Amino acid sequence: MNLTTTYLGLELKSPLVPSASPLSEEIDNIKLMEDAGAGAVVMHSLFEEQLSLEKYELHHHLTYGTESFAEALTYFPDITNFRVGPEEYLDHIRKAKEKVDIPIIASLNGSSVGGWTEYGKLIQEAGASALELNIYYVPTDPDLISQDIEQNYINILNAVKAAVTIPVAVKLSPYFTNTANMAKRLDDAGADGLVLFNRFYQPDINLETLEVEPHVLLSTPQAMRLPLRWIAILYGRINADLAATSGIHNAHDVLKMLMVGANITMLCSVLMRHGIDHIRCIEQEMREWMEKHEYESVKQLQGSMSQLNCPNPSSFERAQYMRLLQTYNPEWGRIYIPS
Repeated sequence: MNLTTTYLGLELKSPLVPSASPLSEEIDNIKLMEDAGAGAVVMHSLFEEQLSLEKYELHHHLTYGTESFAEALTYFPDITNFRVGPEEYLDHIRKAKEKVDIPIIASLNGSSVGGWTEYGKLIQEAGASALELNIYYVPTDPDLISQDIEQNYINILNAVKAAVTIPVAVKLSPYFTNTANMAKRLDDAGADGLVLFNRFYQPDINLETLEVEPHVLLSTPQAMRLPLRWIAILYGRINADLAATSGIHNAHDVLKMLMVGANITMLCSVLMRHGIDHIRCIEQEMREWMEKHEYESVKQLQGSMSQLNCPNPSSFERAQYMRLLQTYNPEWGRIYIPS
């Protein structure tokens, strides 16, 4: 059974790829991922706030009190001579590359061009095989128009592509007015891959402290329907590779994503729940299904159920089905709670 696939120009032994999560913060975990069968690993994200905060803190400590004693500035070297920023992240990439043979994909998380180009270069020098741009942006300005939001994505991609030579993927939000057009624009701008979709974590309210606080909810299989639809629509229409993420919990989820056209499937919540070694279980179930249905390789089934090849292509476009609503089964409304 040939499970190999290609993503961002990289040859992967499997389409099972752990996505950015706290699990990759430990080198031993990355080794466990490789041993369990992962085709590549996306590192935990380096956040734009980290880049900005560390520079701010250094500047604050170097200039503290100088409004009263300006001559104190002469006691410190020029701030431009300091190496600031999360050097640990770069060291982590180097150590991971020494420990494993599978590709290491770095992740940058932010919403503006900022220091992305600088750190994109450093990440490349550290040995990352590719770079994923996790553009996390929730527009709240009512006067900000969609064209400006979309152009910001293009500007970030253009800046990073001009700074590095390694492949670059863009992790997309599902909230564009026309996802297909945005995907095409990023493809035209040189994106080597698109990751569908970014999950925006929503805040919650603590009723005891009356404070707004983060509340992380791991995904359920229902979340896979959105990327499944759009990967099916985009397959064959753009040149960029397609990575599926959100709601992938078992072998059937993986197979469905590959059938609609995904190059790889990304795993996060399922590994947080069941452990890294669960990759083996998913792979074994994949092999059993493919053998039973006489598939010899991942490439043989990839895109076979995309909109281009589906017997009923309009099924991926329609948002409502009269017949479906008329034949609603109460069992469909049961909430799925993973064990």
